[in-house]
Amino acid sequence: MQLFYNPLLNDGHKHCLFSPEESKHLVSVSRKTEGDPITITNGKGLIFEAEIVIANPKQCKAHINTIAKIPPKHYTLHLAVAPTKMNDRYIWFLEKATEIGVDEITPLICHHSERKTLKPERMERVLQAALKQSFQAYLPKLNPVIAYHDFMAQEIQGLKYMAHCLNGEKWELKEKIIPNRDITILIGPEGDFSTAEVDLALQKNFVPVSLGKNRLRTETAALVACTTVAVINR
Repeated sequence: MQLFYNPLLNDGHKHCLFSPEESKHLVSVSRKTEGDPITITNGKGLIFEAEIVIANPKQCKAHINTIAKIPPKHYTLHLAVAPTKMNDRYIWFLEKATEIGVDEITPLICHHSERKTLKPERMERVLQAALKQSFQAYLPKLNPVIAYHDFMAQEIQGLKYMAHCLNGEKWELKEKIIPNRDITILIGPEGDFSTAEVDLALQKNFVPVSLGKNRLRTETAALVACTTVAVINR
C-alpha cells in the first residue's frame, strides 16, 4: 500500500488536486490511472481514502471517499541537532528520524559547527518522502537554522537533555526518559559542544546524558536518542 501527500487538504474537501511533482509520481512512477483507489495524508493527522478521477501527470485529481483522524502520539520529541560536515549524513538522519518518530527538528549552529547553511527545500522533500514511506499521518516540523545561544534563549517546555562527550557527571538517556512526556534533546556537531555551551545548557536545566560507551557521529547519536525515546514510549 502506498501513501500520497497533499498538505492543502482538510476535512471539508471532497476532491484533491495534486502538485505537478506528486501528480507525476502518481501517474508516471506508481502507474495509477482513473478509478484506482489511493490513500492520502495532509501531514496534519488526517488520512483520506480516495479514487483517482483524472490521471494527468501534470495535475492529478482524486475524489475523496472517506476521512479518518489519526490521534497524535502521547509524547512529542524535539531533536535540536547540529548540521553535519557532510550534508548527506544530515539528510540520512532526517529520513530515518521521521521513520522512527520525531515531531520537531531544529538545525543547531554551535561553536564547533563546520557547516552553517542547509537547503530547507531539499530537507522538506526528504521529510515528506519518509512520511509517505513509513505510512504516517504527521509530518515533522522543520525549524529554520538557529544559533545555539539564540535557541537557548527560548522557553523550552518538557524534559530537556543534552548528549555530549565532555568529562563530567552524566546519566544514561534510557534511565532518565519518562514516558508520555514532551522531550527536547540537544545533539552537537562533530567537534562536540564547547565547555561554554555545556555550562549554558546546565544553567537552563538541561540534563547531561550519555548515549552509550562508544563515541558516535552526530547523525548516529541523534538516531540513537530518537530510538531510545520511541522504545521507552511503546
